[in-house]
Amino acid sequence: MTVKDILAAIQSPDSTSEDFAALPLPESYRAITVHKDETEMFAGLATRDKDPRKSIHLDDVPLPELGPGEALVAVMASSVNYNSVWTSIFEPLSTFGFLERYGRLSELTKRHDLPYHIIGSDLAGVVLRTGPGVNAWRPGDEVVAHCLSVELESSDGHNDTMLDPEQRIWGFETNFGGLAEIALVKSNQLMPKPDHLSWEEAAAPGLVNSTAYRQLVSRNGAGMKQGDNVLIWGASGGLGSYATQFALAGGANPICVVSSDQKAEICRSMGAEAIIDRNAEGYKFWKDENTQDPKEWKRFGKRIREFTGGEDIDIVFEHPGRETFGASVFVTRKGGTITTCASTSGYMHEYDNRYLWMSLKRIIGSHFANYREAWEANRLIAKGKIHPTLSRTYALEDTGQAAYDVHRNLHQGKVGVLCMAPEEGLGVRDHEKRAKHIDAINRFRNI
Repeated sequence: MTVKDILAAIQSPDSTSEDFAALPLPESYRAITVHKDETEMFAGLATRDKDPRKSIHLDDVPLPELGPGEALVAVMASSVNYNSVWTSIFEPLSTFGFLERYGRLSELTKRHDLPYHIIGSDLAGVVLRTGPGVNAWRPGDEVVAHCLSVELESSDGHNDTMLDPEQRIWGFETNFGGLAEIALVKSNQLMPKPDHLSWEEAAAPGLVNSTAYRQLVSRNGAGMKQGDNVLIWGASGGLGSYATQFALAGGANPICVVSSDQKAEICRSMGAEAIIDRNAEGYKFWKDENTQDPKEWKRFGKRIREFTGGEDIDIVFEHPGRETFGASVFVTRKGGTITTCASTSGYMHEYDNRYLWMSLKRIIGSHFANYREAWEANRLIAKGKIHPTLSRTYALEDTGQAAYDVHRNLHQGKVGVLCMAPEEGLGVRDHEKRAKHIDAINRFRNI
């Protein structure tokens, strides 16, 4: 049995669940990996100079054993996230430590502790097999996967699964990720594939869309409401483009911060009107690598109030981290909220605590999303309320270049990867719904 036979079954309109269940599974498949014996290959280099094209490999790997509560999925498409970049440059640390710790948890998790790491935290594809105890999903189901992996044996995770002590990000802190022809997931990662999208479009929102939903909309994040002034850093990027859409769809007022006129135009095309090009306007929040410039915070705050009728920011959607965090805390209104995930410019944040404590502001740490939040975010995609931000798609063998582009910020929106899908545009089931939203679906491709 080969991957080609699986692809033929997926592309046949006559294939049934029983047909997929009867398909023999291949002994091996192609996957994007990093290697444990290469973790020091970039030692001594600056972060910017570490090249994912040198560390990312396309290997034939053996099919993993299927355990209880799990599913094997034929991956038609995936995408590149920042965690794929971090994995590939072994920063801030090698992910093999994650795999070793996970491997010590149980006999079953030993599968994950390997000398190679199959990466990727998004997928769109078709269920091939389900393990014991899986009742909600069947072979042949068209799915997307969110990247939250939890064990839920502790009570800590039962109000919010993100608080499970064994919470991990699949394809980053676990093995058998989505940048591959086949992936191993827990069944409670699966969600229905939006039927008006192609495979690559459906794979693109997953991680970033769910992350933005929790950080901005959910009660576990900022709890955005109508009328809120929301400052969105990197508003045309992978995370920010979804935050911008959520703000607009939810009746808030996004103030979009971008770094070029091209990126400003993307925000305008989404419907945003308040846009700050921080390069064109020359904002430099640091005098040198150790000293911030409060005068620039004040200039930035004044500029924001020009867009808001004199009001300050209710919510800051933070993810650049060190470079912007001091300014974010300063410009937030009294009693306002700074939600933070990731730290792409550095994770040692510095801010003047007087502006936080004396003005009763809140900093909320936000990390990915629980199953319910991911499901709600995917439901909005399926309903055509929020749209993918896919700008370009690469072949599986070119994933190194895709990761390089994301690492060097040469991309817009999200970068997709075709895994088993032989070409773009496949997998659309509802053409009428697609036609209604085609301009928004293609927004980032038409740049």
